[in-house]
Amino acid sequence: MTKIEVPSKLIANHDEIGEGEEGGPTWIAGLPALAARYLDAWDLRPDGSSMHGYVSLVLPVVRADGTPAALKLQPVNDENATEAMGLKTWDGDGIVRLLREDPSTGTLLLERLDGGRSLADVPDDTKALTILTELLARLVEHQAPPGMRRLADIAGDMLAEIPAAVAKLEKDGDRTWLTTMGAVVAELADEPGDRLLHWDLHFENVLAAGREPWLAIDPKPLAGDPGFDLWPALDNRWDDLVATGDVHRAVRKRFDLMVDRLALDPRRAAGWTYGRLLQNALWDIQDGETELDEDQLAIGEALRPRL
Repeated sequence: MTKIEVPSKLIANHDEIGEGEEGGPTWIAGLPALAARYLDAWDLRPDGSSMHGYVSLVLPVVRADGTPAALKLQPVNDENATEAMGLKTWDGDGIVRLLREDPSTGTLLLERLDGGRSLADVPDDTKALTILTELLARLVEHQAPPGMRRLADIAGDMLAEIPAAVAKLEKDGDRTWLTTMGAVVAELADEPGDRLLHWDLHFENVLAAGREPWLAIDPKPLAGDPGFDLWPALDNRWDDLVATGDVHRAVRKRFDLMVDRLALDPRRAAGWTYGRLLQNALWDIQDGETELDEDQLAIGEALRPRL
């Protein structure tokens, strides 16, 4: 049996999570046996150093026919429950291709990409964003399949949480911001869209590949409006925005490029981006924060002229 070494950082992440649907120490303890199980069952041979996300382990492998692939092991949770469904629908169109899956454990066998080179490594911010946006345009061309989780439900849940969340904030300005974001989302909630969204398409989730120069990875798919998919690329590589000396202008430049290339209505796109800011704020408040994140508020302020 091949011995699988679990990276110390991944162990630490799961210790921090604690026991729950995101994984935890028990899941980590069983990870070597889980990996060995699929290496054997799917006739895979380890082929290089492992990689990991916050909760998942990715093992470079070679299939029986000599094809390179990647074995992704992850605890099943709300975020990744639709990953395989989305990858099947996209079928490699702008994104890593799914080769095999086991829904019972969330284990995926994926096309091998270059895990050491992402769009975060492309020095030209505008070039990197253009590549990302062109991939996103291909992804949202696909209609979400039946059974996919829906932005309509997510929006409804967020709006229901606002009154309790507002009461937990210490600053009047933050309470006003949360209420404003909720009002913007409420105006759009009746038209949530039906496109297949990635939900987490930032620069580090686009890797160099062989089949195409660049492909997206690690989706958290849902059905909704493409405007809900812009925020990760507005927030990522934040230091590049700060370095311009005018964060608001730099955020709008990214936003306008994406809206133009995706042929979106700027007002709706800005509104659904407020939806992402609202979602992030609610998550922070659930985690015990009593003030809103300044960088997130900067994005909101930057997009006010687009509403």
